Amino acid sequence: MHYGLINAAEATIEVDGGLHRINDRTCFRATVTGKTTGSFDVFLRIRDTWRSYIDTTSIVPQRFFRNIEENNYRRRETVDFDHFTDMAQMERHGKDKNKIKRGSYKVPDNVQDIVSGFYFLRTLNYDQRHIGEVIRVQGFFDESVFSMDVIYKGRETVETKAGTIRAIKLVPKMPSNKLFKGENAISVYLSDDRNKIPVLIQAEMFVGAVKVDMFKYQGLKTRLNLVARN
Repeated sequence: MHYGLINAAEATIEVDGGLHRINDRTCFRATVTGKTTGSFDVFLRIRDTWRSYIDTTSIVPQRFFRNIEENNYRRRETVDFDHFTDMAQMERHGKDKNKIKRGSYKVPDNVQDIVSGFYFLRTLNYDQRHIGEVIRVQGFFDESVFSMDVIYKGRETVETKAGTIRAIKLVPKMPSNKLFKGENAISVYLSDDRNKIPVLIQAEMFVGAVKVDMFKYQGLKTRLNLVARN
């Protein structure tokens, strides 16, 4: 992750090689970890883990977990989803581990969490989508239900540290906020192949531009759609 010309952080997105049994359902386990690096790690130390157990049949989350460590801030949270009753059960621990917050929340059908929603987008066949088409994802995060509209922008060739890659471009519509510059501030590029892994993310912020650039990958089931160099 680059902030301007500065290397600010690193992230890893990993799918576990085995299957897991959660809420009596067979699940994939997808984990996203992130940490600050270099000078950013001195004044803004981040060690975050986000994890989703995704039903292998319906591609909806059965359990969502996050462990947040940002400077002195701490949050550890688990959300279990019941897709038969459309309810989410949350348990949260803060810096004081003796204080536990629990809650039950009504959620929409086929609700996604932050991690599983991304994997859901990877299952779609973009050959059957037209440029400008809006994909709506219903999600649950931080005790709230949200709707995220993602615009399919077509295909592009992008440069990454891992090489030049043919990619699918998606733009999530952002609500008005003080961080990102406009509703089309973020562009996400997935490899244009059966893997559909994230290869590049660009964000326009009020305080500058952020770029998340893939530099390493392993364990893919099919070959990445790299553009051959002359």
